[in-house]
Amino acid sequence: MAKIFFQGTYGAYSHLAALSIEPKADIIPCKTFDECFSRALNDSTSKIIIPESNRITGNIGIEYLIFKYRLNIYSECFQKIEHNLLALKGTKINEIEHVYSHAQALSQCSKFIKSNKLIEHVRADTAGSAEMVSKSNSKKIAAIASQLSAKTYNLEIIKNNIENEKGNLTRFLLMGKNISQPNYGKKKYITSFLFKLKSKPAALYQSLGGFAINGVNLTKLQSYPEKNTFDSFFFLCDLDGHIEDPKVQKSLEELGLHCQDFHVLGVFEADVLREK
Repeated sequence: MAKIFFQGTYGAYSHLAALSIEPKADIIPCKTFDECFSRALNDSTSKIIIPESNRITGNIGIEYLIFKYRLNIYSECFQKIEHNLLALKGTKINEIEHVYSHAQALSQCSKFIKSNKLIEHVRADTAGSAEMVSKSNSKKIAAIASQLSAKTYNLEIIKNNIENEKGNLTRFLLMGKNISQPNYGKKKYITSFLFKLKSKPAALYQSLGGFAINGVNLTKLQSYPEKNTFDSFFFLCDLDGHIEDPKVQKSLEELGLHCQDFHVLGVFEADVLREK
């Protein structure tokens, strides 16, 4: 049976994303993102599911681990984020005084929290907050988490869909040690890669010219400093297209002339929700 590691506890949105991709896999929680990456690096039969960015609150902050471990990206998954207020069964909303969740979930539900005059408490993850509430005997506390968390920890959904904006999505990446990519066809693809430029004036400007000339669209370009310095940067980049597309190949060849380091992280089909 395939193994998929995720950060957090059962009921997390990462757990939901893993179930949507490979529902029959052995889905295993890890305490940290670093542990997820490390276990996949040391076990080529396993994969990890990692949240990369959120439509509303932006990057999750795991880019440094992508640089460090350089695992292959197999697919992306845009998971709907629907937050719910969870509490012990029989709890009334006017009994709740404190709410616990991940910082991003609290931020994404700020209007509901303020309108109900709840006191926020930041915890490591949403599902862990639900687990904590389930072990308490207090109707004064609640968690913001998924419906799966409510089911997992036998909690009642006091109010569902409490997020500020509907249609929120988190982009997850399915990653692993082995290299694998789809055959080039007529589908929509994403090529993901990282690079470090040679130290010279206007290097970034010059390196990106090939994409414009060949009509290749960049959908992500993010810089990240090398360890212990702010003078040298890696760049994480996604582009529309398959690496075997001649236009993409020419663009990457042009980029390569300006690089000290270049590494393809993966080629995969674009998620259908990407355009929505």
